[in-house]
Amino acid sequence: MGHRLSKIYTRTGDKGTTGLGDGTRVEKDHLRVEAYGTVDELNSHIGAVLAHDLPDTIVQCLQGVQHDLFDLGGEVCVPGHQAVMASYTERLEQELDALNEDLPALKEFILPAGGHATSQCHVARTVCRRAERRLYSLSKIDNVSEQTMAYVNRLSDLLFVIARVLARHENGQEVLWQPNRLNKA
Repeated sequence: MGHRLSKIYTRTGDKGTTGLGDGTRVEKDHLRVEAYGTVDELNSHIGAVLAHDLPDTIVQCLQGVQHDLFDLGGEVCVPGHQAVMASYTERLEQELDALNEDLPALKEFILPAGGHATSQCHVARTVCRRAERRLYSLSKIDNVSEQTMAYVNRLSDLLFVIARVLARHENGQEVLWQPNRLNKA
């Protein structure tokens, strides 16, 4: 395990640089920092979802995801380090399949709306998509593992399905998109 922070501020970032996990200093807007910062933001949004009254299966699933995202953030923070394995994505796929099994087939688009937990899960899903875009941008200049890219892609799918489950848990149904609803009068 890496070192623990005993002092929170170091003043080393006051001039626009930050240290990566291997000690390298980069500018704070470096693609690597953007990528792991967005993963950290995603983890915080998942924490906000967990602050609600949720089914136990969702709590267990999302707590596992939070641990995975710490591994993933550490991987991105340390160039050349790999922490996310194919088994992470396989676990997400199993959870996704189990949660999706009882949901009705989608025949309409749904709005990212509903109860508090549902809406927060949709926010997490969109931040996950942004993390995926940031990781893809990073992969153009440096190595990002295929397992990491697959994990984040599958996680956004899982968050979508969890939002569907939570819509039923909170409101009994999803909010369906009504295209051109004002022009149908």
